[in-house]
Amino acid sequence: MNQVKIIRIPILPMSMVNAYLLLGPDGCVLVDAGIPGSEKKIGKALAKEKLTFRDIKLIIITHAHVDHAGSAARLRELTGAPILAHEGDAKHYSREEEMTFCPTSPFARMFFKTGFILQPYEGFTPDLLVTGEQGMNLQPFGVPGTVIHTPGHTLGSISVELESKEAMVGDLLASGILLGGIMRRNHPIRPPFEDDPHRVAEELLRLISSGHQTFYLGHGGPLGVNEVRRHIDYLRSLPNLPKA
Repeated sequence: MNQVKIIRIPILPMSMVNAYLLLGPDGCVLVDAGIPGSEKKIGKALAKEKLTFRDIKLIIITHAHVDHAGSAARLRELTGAPILAHEGDAKHYSREEEMTFCPTSPFARMFFKTGFILQPYEGFTPDLLVTGEQGMNLQPFGVPGTVIHTPGHTLGSISVELESKEAMVGDLLASGILLGGIMRRNHPIRPPFEDDPHRVAEELLRLISSGHQTFYLGHGGPLGVNEVRRHIDYLRSLPNLPKA
């Protein structure tokens, strides 16, 4: 099995927002682009590995929230790499449509009022679109793995499945107190916003059923399979509520 080195890039302190470099046998892939201005921290992470922006062969954006897509357009300029995303969030990336936000807790409602999640970022059109339920092989970009559609957090959320049975799941779940690694980093929680918790549970169970053991998150983590199972049970216990 070809091993992939996973490098977490803390975009904000205490793993409150993460991006990831996947260093495969034949290439480097960036998963998520952080908030606007994150290219400096990503550049420093590359330099530690004796790499430059031009070593990145692909930029994967897991969904269209500003803390994941905020620097995507700028990083495409710096790297020359294509951006891969799902068609379900395409009009949000291009800024044609505003996103809707379904808060998951009182903290989430307060967080929404800060305006952080609403800050603008430079719009872009993804170069590669995952459509429907199809997957996309990452081997041509030097990483043994697949991008799959995992809706629930947003309509166009995607995850990365590595052959090592590690998964990069964006915001399908988070960890810690409030958000990220402030405390209890190994404790799974819902992210501040979530379109459909029951669909999230389905997608997480599908990943576990495929044998995935370690889950890397946009906020906090990583989490082992037992903690993810516990979170699935919690999500399944939630009532079916109409979307906000």
